[in-house]
Amino acid sequence: MKGGRKNLKRATEEYNLTLEHGQSIMQVVSLRGSNLIEVMDARGEKSLALFPAKFQKSMWIKRGSFVVVDESGKEKALESGSKVACIVSQVLFYEQVRALQKSPEWPENFKSTTSDDSNGGLYRNTLQQEDDELDASDDDGLPPLEANMNRIKPPEFQSDAETNSGSDTDS
Repeated sequence: MKGGRKNLKRATEEYNLTLEHGQSIMQVVSLRGSNLIEVMDARGEKSLALFPAKFQKSMWIKRGSFVVVDESGKEKALESGSKVACIVSQVLFYEQVRALQKSPEWPENFKSTTSDDSNGGLYRNTLQQEDDELDASDDDGLPPLEANMNRIKPPEFQSDAETNSGSDTDS
């Protein structure tokens, strides 16, 4: 294993994170493919960010995840005509997001969209809603299912009681 990946994994285990000059916290809006993601900053502005190859196969992000982005060359990149404005420097995990929400570095705009939405709270809420819907409407007003008439029924064997009753009527 190379040193880069070891350091990458060590960085994810750190819960206390300090933002350097030019870095900011952004939320992933959509995944564009080929290492490009669309992120939204605290002001609500959307831009494209590059997800470096060193994160591939070791970290996964999804819509709603939070990342630390290096915006130091954003103006220069936009002036030169590049659509990619920033580079992801770190992916924030659940514990890191929880610690940052308590710190003053967390943007006010993201306080309304909690990290639970991106890391499982939303999943738990939808499961609970689905269970409530299933309990409330078991039959949904549909008629009962009928037997499938396209299948041939196997021959039924006559029981001893039926054969005895048939022989009693003959005598």
